[in-house]
Amino acid sequence: MKLVGRSWVGAALQRLFFVGLLSQFAFISSVNAADDLLLNPIQVAPHTYFVRGLPEMGSSQNQNFISNAGFVITPKGVVVVDALGSPVIAKKLISEIKKLTPQKVVAVIVTHYHADHIYGLQEFKNIGAKIYAQNQGISYLASETAKQRLIASRIDFAPWVNSNTRLIAADVWIDQNYTLTVGGVDFKISRVGPAHAPEDLMIYIPSEDVLFAGDLVFRGRIPFVGNADSNGWLSALDRIERINPKIVIPGHGNYSTHPAEDIAFTRDYLKYLRVSMSPAAVNLDPFDEAYQHTDWSEYDGMPLFKAANRMNAYNVYLSIQSE
Repeated sequence: MKLVGRSWVGAALQRLFFVGLLSQFAFISSVNAADDLLLNPIQVAPHTYFVRGLPEMGSSQNQNFISNAGFVITPKGVVVVDALGSPVIAKKLISEIKKLTPQKVVAVIVTHYHADHIYGLQEFKNIGAKIYAQNQGISYLASETAKQRLIASRIDFAPWVNSNTRLIAADVWIDQNYTLTVGGVDFKISRVGPAHAPEDLMIYIPSEDVLFAGDLVFRGRIPFVGNADSNGWLSALDRIERINPKIVIPGHGNYSTHPAEDIAFTRDYLKYLRVSMSPAAVNLDPFDEAYQHTDWSEYDGMPLFKAANRMNAYNVYLSIQSE
């Protein structure tokens, strides 16, 4: 009996060993595959470039590279807009910038403090860049939400987001409007939140006629609404249209050479959510019934519809009730 028991235990341990070995091999393979992820800066104006995030949910396989970032090369340094979703891809962005210019990165402007735009900030801080953000970001950084999100991200996006990844505060907190001038190039930074986020900023570079819209504009995928102020968001879109830039770089999706059309997509989606959810929200009817009776056919074939649309509708339903 002892021999049989030992044999069974030995076989079980052997199976566990091989399962563990296979799991480790699969993990190493996925890490190696993910490490092949490349950033390809796209030039959109004489001195302006951006890198385009992937149209999917963040994961360890894509290093949380799901949002855009951009940069402008000036005679006195490089200004970056947003820092991407993990330190490793921020390092890759820094390397790509070095291929294009000997100028150092001197500033990073944060459009808002959502994880996919800020987890790379520490790498820019390490090379001496000054961070600029809207001052509502102070509240976010002090919140339990920010702390818990980072804890979860260290699991969801491991090993790219890990115990060494930390939340970075701005060096300059912007209240309303601010003009940053580097190398004779003006960066017109405007507070537009609360909209997509309480701390939304947009950045317009008149000499390039380029506007960085952050997550106020989405292209090619369902917007992420989260706890947005949808009315404020619609007002922010109106402000972008009044600027009438030649190029808009959104937080997600390809850059736009026809901003009015792409602003219209985000606006129409937000308005549709509000129109669809308003009667049920005002009458305190069940959300599930309102959602099921809504025609989503215009959007249900788009990337992230299944992942985001129901949550978006529910958040708008709740926000209308609070209004």
